[in-house]
Amino acid sequence: MEKLKLGVIGFGNMGTGHVGNVTGGKVPEMEIGAICDISPVRQEAARKQYPEIPVFASAGELFESGLCDIVIIATPHYDHPALAMEAFRHGLHVITEKPAGVYTRQVKEMNAAAASSGRLFGIMYNQRTNPVYQKLREMIRRGELGHIKRITWIITDWYRPRAYHDSSTWRSTWQTEGGGALINQNPHQLDLWQWLFGMPDRIYARASFGKYYDIEVEDDVMAYFEYDNGTTGEYITSTGEAPGTNRLEIACDMGKVVIENNRILFHRNIVSEREFNRINTEAFGKPECWECNIPADFSGGPQHVGILNNFASAVLRGTELLAKGEEGILGLTISNAIHLSAWTGETVDVKHFPDDRFYELLQEKIRTSTVVKKESQVISDTSNTY
Repeated sequence: MEKLKLGVIGFGNMGTGHVGNVTGGKVPEMEIGAICDISPVRQEAARKQYPEIPVFASAGELFESGLCDIVIIATPHYDHPALAMEAFRHGLHVITEKPAGVYTRQVKEMNAAAASSGRLFGIMYNQRTNPVYQKLREMIRRGELGHIKRITWIITDWYRPRAYHDSSTWRSTWQTEGGGALINQNPHQLDLWQWLFGMPDRIYARASFGKYYDIEVEDDVMAYFEYDNGTTGEYITSTGEAPGTNRLEIACDMGKVVIENNRILFHRNIVSEREFNRINTEAFGKPECWECNIPADFSGGPQHVGILNNFASAVLRGTELLAKGEEGILGLTISNAIHLSAWTGETVDVKHFPDDRFYELLQEKIRTSTVVKKESQVISDTSNTY
């Protein structure tokens, strides 16, 4: 069997997981070609754990080595686009961890580089492998829900204690992470939102910055989405609630779908609400509704391993990518729009998102930051956090 050589850039929380999955045989068509990390502590950790794998101190050295066919970028967020563009220049296929970047202007440059490279570009949107969301997407595409009226997603089970924010010097600051809950915990859900329902046209949001922790970035968010077709949405997220909630509710012409606690419950109207409203003559009439448990695989799916196996198949056999890197800008645009609205108090036009204005305000946040963090090299087990 032909094996593709994977270079892992960043031997932190996510990078160590990817190396472990590949060396553990979970991605049969890949093997680790090299590891890179700028931290001497993590370089030594990689050499000790994987003495047979070359370890480099810079991405440039890894790119020049010729040891890899593909690289996965598992570094702090700001570095993703620049490293991806450099990898494309060296003729490598690229997978980037989420988010695609911190600001859309930067990611547009990365997407342009990918388009002209002749190489495959993927993003680690592993929640797209979850059969529950795949099932919901199928139902929507088949028209089983009819017109979607309102979407409400409460995703507050991202609890992160103080120790998490202190675990690395780059976490939870504008300068080094570029945001908080939106840019770190929520990229998967914001991607799923657009993957399932399409991009909203306008966003209005409020956010709290350092509500639960001594941090400068957002840890509590409420956003309101509007679509030109009349659909509305509410997105609520926080890293300061325990145990928190993960509940997706969709009100539609054919009733209501609720995804929560490993269950898809479809309160299905016998006829659509709009048709019932047209023919009904009773003042307090309601359409007959059935409660249906939708069968699905509730295992969570193959997650990171699924994305890696799909990418290997795409390189070797031309299989369609489940998570194309170029699509990373979509969820990031939603994230940036929420930030921009929360900063300014304005409703943001998503279709004509002001990339430059967002960038300028982000730079102002960085310039006025007073945060000083202590050096930390903690590597945490992330296997149950996605």
